[in-house]
Order: sequence, then C-alpha cells, then structure tokens
Amino acid sequence: MTSEYKVLLIGGRGTIGSGLRTYMPRLDPRYRMVSVDLPGAPDKATAPDAGGDFIDLDITESPDEFRALIPGCDLVVYLARGGGLAAMHRMTDLVFEAVLAQDEPPMIVGSSSVHAVDGLYDFHQLGFYWTLAERQFDQITDWPERISAAVPAHPINDYGREKAHVEEWAQKVADLGHSAVAMRWGGVNAKNNVHVEERGYFAVWCHQEDAARLVHACFQRHCAGDLPSGAHYFAISDNTYNIFDIETPRREVGYAPVHNAETYY
Repeated sequence: MTSEYKVLLIGGRGTIGSGLRTYMPRLDPRYRMVSVDLPGAPDKATAPDAGGDFIDLDITESPDEFRALIPGCDLVVYLARGGGLAAMHRMTDLVFEAVLAQDEPPMIVGSSSVHAVDGLYDFHQLGFYWTLAERQFDQITDWPERISAAVPAHPINDYGREKAHVEEWAQKVADLGHSAVAMRWGGVNAKNNVHVEERGYFAVWCHQEDAARLVHACFQRHCAGDLPSGAHYFAISDNTYNIFDIETPRREVGYAPVHNAETYY
C-alpha cells in the first residue's frame, strides 16, 4: 500500500461520501476514490475536485457483483442506507461479510451516528441539553462531561438500532484480528452549513473536511499497524460547545479537526 490507496465508498455520492471524495485526496493524493451507488443517485458534491470513479449498482440486488468490487481495495467505507431495519441489517451483513471473505481483508469504516446514543442526551427535554440548545450559556453553571466515545450504543429507535448493528460488526471484525472502526457521524451536510433547522445542531456539527480528517487519521493508524480496531468515534468538528468526546480520537488516532461551529455565529 504505497503507490495508491484504493478506497471503495458504498454510497459515495451522498452527503458524507461526497465530502470524503473532496477532502481525502486533498489530505493525501494517493487516495483513489471509487464510489458505488444506486443507479440514478444524485451527486451531492459541491466542489469541482470531488472526483473518483463511479459504479451504478444496487448491491443488495446484485450481491455477487458487489463482492467482486472488494478485491484490491485498501479501505472500504460503508455509508449507504435504504429500507427499514431488517433491510438495513441485511445490507450491513452483506458488506461486512464481503470484506471478511477476502484473504487479506481491507480496513472497513462502518457508518454509525450520534443517534446511536440518543438515549444519553435530549435537546427537547428541560435541563442542561435544552439550555445548551437555546444557547443560554450564561445560565449553565454545571457543565457535564462530554459523552464518551467509549460508551456503548444506547438506541431508542430503529435508526439507532441499525447503527448499533454496524458497531457490533466493527467489533466482530476487530475480534477476528482485522481493522474496523465505526464512525458516529455528527451533523454533516453538503454545504457545511451550521445554521440548520435542528435543535442543538451547533453542538453536534461536523464539517465535511473534519469527517475526512478522522477517516484519514484512522487509515494512517491502520497502515502503521496500531489502529484501535473495533473503536467507535464521534465524527464531530472542534466545536466550542460539543457534547461529544473527540479527545479520544485525538489521543488514539491523531484526529486533528480544523473547524468550529462558533466561527459562524
């Protein structure tokens, strides 16, 4: 893995994938991005250099064709979504099993979400998180610890359960001696807008560049042979009012975010 790094993005035309296609090659020009998406999926990229190779394929309808895409990959990033909980479990199983079927499995990044731990915070109930979401910072006297990256999933709905299933798979891959992490993506959007109609968004926002920086940092540690495989990290920018722990990925993989939501206030 020296001349180039082949990266397979499953769902690479989406919001997170388009950001990875934009920023990962800027971080290291050796990345060669290949995106597999549903036929007709719109490309949410806004940067002119968000390139790569594109494959139109419904991986659940054509699993053998999908499996044939894995050999030769250095990194697989699983971003796709579709259908209900049972359908998502089947797709997740397909992706991870295809990776593990390789003689030398590539590293895999599985998509979780901050919503995997929705049971631990609520911007809609009176208390600390309500006050934070109202940006009434002077009313807060007792600031809790940020939610630890190490905390297990606490899903409260099917969306959270599908993400918890991804995290379980990442641990299975690690237990088998291979490289996997689950990314608990924060608020990522195609225009990197902080002012979104969602309570507390500034506390969970993640710029696309920082999302790419975290994936890049994890892959570098994989290449160096010291990735903490099986980990789940919050993909959040360096926001002043973060509610999630990003010190753990800083310490463990060298995550170096460069954006802060407060810049836009």
